[in-house]
Amino acid sequence: MKLGANTVLFGGHDMETAFKYIAMAGYDGVEVSALTGMSDHLDVTRWREQADTVKDLAAKYELEILAMELGRLDRDILELAFQAANAIGCPVVNCGPGGKSDDEESFLQQMEIMNDRARLAEQYGVTLCVKAHVHACVWNTPTTLRMIESVQSPFFGVDMDPSHLWRAGEQAADSVAAVIDHIKHIHIRDCPGEMGALGRPGKPEEQANGRGSVDLVRYIAALHEGGYEGPVDLEVIGAKEYSVEQCCIIAAEARGHMQACLQACGAR
Repeated sequence: MKLGANTVLFGGHDMETAFKYIAMAGYDGVEVSALTGMSDHLDVTRWREQADTVKDLAAKYELEILAMELGRLDRDILELAFQAANAIGCPVVNCGPGGKSDDEESFLQQMEIMNDRARLAEQYGVTLCVKAHVHACVWNTPTTLRMIESVQSPFFGVDMDPSHLWRAGEQAADSVAAVIDHIKHIHIRDCPGEMGALGRPGKPEEQANGRGSVDLVRYIAALHEGGYEGPVDLEVIGAKEYSVEQCCIIAAEARGHMQACLQACGAR
């Protein structure tokens, strides 16, 4: 497994600051944030102006570009993201599923959209990954399995986020075996509070691995036992007003916890 951090953690700072301190924290790579409003790092509508900068920063700080997070499935914007990913050598674009929980019409509509977007991803040689997300049409393991059955493309995969499953009432470690063959990306962060509370994931510092209630030690062990060897990217949101020092502490603390988890299960 390769450890990375999403630049959205440094959403209040420029892209080079994010790359610099993610590298200093010891990560293997980076997930580039294209999340409008949460960070101003990659604007996919201007990707041609920014592509060389992203590649140059990755080379300068010796970080592999592991993924990009766009968030939404809007076709025109997503095609620009696929173009950008192809240009910068980014293998994965992560999005949310959209739609509404427990709404069959919404679920079927979103599956049609995902099939179309998977075909679009294939045109650019990029993998589209979608994760279970609270309040969306895919929000837990059963709906994730339905999504896998509905969207059968080699350019489509599961982005598994333990914090969303925790909020949906599941320990992600218990769900790995069911979806392991389809996991192509991991978003990771902790989450405070009781399992099944469908609220926000907590303050940015509470999302640092080891600060919350999710059993991430067992989760990473389950990924290793299942043979997962892809990216594991820290995704901490809500830190746009945080200082560089605060962001660095979160990045370093989470990376140390991930490294210890990998060492404990013999994965590193």
